[in-house]
Amino acid sequence: MNVEFVNPFLSSLINVISTMAMLELKPLKPRLKKDEVARGDVSGLIGMVGAQTKGSLSISFDESLALEIMQRMLGERPDGINEEVTDMVGEITNMVTGGAKKLLGEKGYEFDMATPMVVSGKGHTIAHKSEGSIVIMPFEAEAGKAHIEICFDKID
Repeated sequence: MNVEFVNPFLSSLINVISTMAMLELKPLKPRLKKDEVARGDVSGLIGMVGAQTKGSLSISFDESLALEIMQRMLGERPDGINEEVTDMVGEITNMVTGGAKKLLGEKGYEFDMATPMVVSGKGHTIAHKSEGSIVIMPFEAEAGKAHIEICFDKID
């Protein structure tokens, strides 16, 4: 997959989390993902369709990191993943994709975004509906890990 296409999503995630939660995410080594099992406890998934390609993005958070982000953004820390946490993860997914969409638009890639879907629970799965490889990029923070997955059909 084209790095020029992936990097806007990664930088957008770092930007959204640092701006909204004053939290630094440290990128780790990207790799190809071969299964559908999420690497976190709560995940936002969003589809994208454009003239050049179609694909999807997911962001999975460890429960501890999601709760820390919730506390930093809204000043409240729930006991576990609840409706407010899943709403927040959906909104973060939307903001990250919107930020990447803006950056990619400057490079000539245009796409429309679907409404994000959020799934939670230990060992939940994420099904990307595109034909391409799934690139997974782990991020580390003091409170836990986040993983971003990007999957697109061949990009023209």
